[in-house]
Amino acid sequence: MASGFGYSGGRSRCHPFWQEFHKCYALADKPEECVLQRDDYLECLHHSKEILRTKTIQDEAHKQKEKRAKEAAASKKKADSAAASNVPRLNVVEDKAKATA
Repeated sequence: MASGFGYSGGRSRCHPFWQEFHKCYALADKPEECVLQRDDYLECLHHSKEILRTKTIQDEAHKQKEKRAKEAAASKKKADSAAASNVPRLNVVEDKAKATA
């Protein structure tokens, strides 16, 4: 355990978690009883769960962005294909417009 002092001379950000863990460990019959307090203290020190959660969110956002890009490309390809089809050249669409007019 560090001295409990932070960089600016005050309490360190994780000192309350350390005190809670230390108190539990001193009063516990079995060390396994303090697993939650230990995990809280280690998370405060290393932010491992927070980093994992952030990475998971970023990965999912990246996957969704790629999926939207693929869907947009497929939609554009479909629209270009429809625009380049033979229907306008055969005057099928224009004949229907003249028939209703």
